[in-house]
Amino acid sequence: MADPQSNAPSRADAGAPTSGVIHVRTRLTADFTVISNALAQMRGSAVTVGVAAYIASLPDGTPVSIPALCKHFSEGEILISRALRELEEAGYLERRRERTSTGHVRTRTYFYDVPGGDPDSDPDSGPDSGPDPEPDGPPEPPRPRRPRKQPVVVAVTPPSAAVPETARASSSPAEAETPVPLADADPKAVAVLTGLRRVDPRLILSARETARLAPAVAQWLAAGLLPTHITDHLTARLPDYFLTRPVGILAYRLKETPLPVPTRSVDLPTRPMVAPMRNCDGCERAFRSAEPGRCRDCRAGDQLREVG
Repeated sequence: MADPQSNAPSRADAGAPTSGVIHVRTRLTADFTVISNALAQMRGSAVTVGVAAYIASLPDGTPVSIPALCKHFSEGEILISRALRELEEAGYLERRRERTSTGHVRTRTYFYDVPGGDPDSDPDSGPDSGPDPEPDGPPEPPRPRRPRKQPVVVAVTPPSAAVPETARASSSPAEAETPVPLADADPKAVAVLTGLRRVDPRLILSARETARLAPAVAQWLAAGLLPTHITDHLTARLPDYFLTRPVGILAYRLKETPLPVPTRSVDLPTRPMVAPMRNCDGCERAFRSAEPGRCRDCRAGDQLREVG
């Protein structure tokens, strides 16, 4: 016997919303990216969310440097670099400096679907990764996520001259220093650092990088160096391509190759004061004298008359 059929609807039609967006869903089976609502609905700049969605859609190994992103987006380097900094502060992006076996320094970028992830425990990070085998014993408790922190760079002895300046810059002692808050930094030093991008557009420093370099620049200013001298020294003979952030090269130049302190000018002896012009009381002729009186000829005539 056939099951009974009913033409009555199972529930009342709620109808379309009267306002707001109406989604037209399409089930995608290829060429799509899954991102969390926390990232897609993150308050702030739309450029930041767009850059995050673009990076999430890229395959592993695709360059995501500022020049590479500027080739894709119509925004300039300032907005792109600001978006990357906001993603770093939110925990979605992390850039680590790693030294290769040849002594060069490279930057590896990690993008997290959820802030605070551990790239070392990602099962999809290796090429030979596969499904995890069934455990023989009871399951281990979940490993707590490692808190996101800035990479610590240990100061090492500078390599030989054969290593490029970019590699030597990352081993500068300035990498391990704790910067002072930007609000407490010398305003003149901050102005010198923020003005570097006018000379070279690649020298865009974040607030944290500016606060770290400001004390060294303030010492140069206190020693008597002009801001133009510091700018010329920091921007001269830069490499054509940065393997890391430019703050490493600037820190190295500030710490390892300081400018010579200019010699102070020697005070010249003061010239004797010139006596003012005065009129002679006897002949009204002008002559120079510290005090009013008679000129030399009138004084000589007075002496002759006294003798005669």
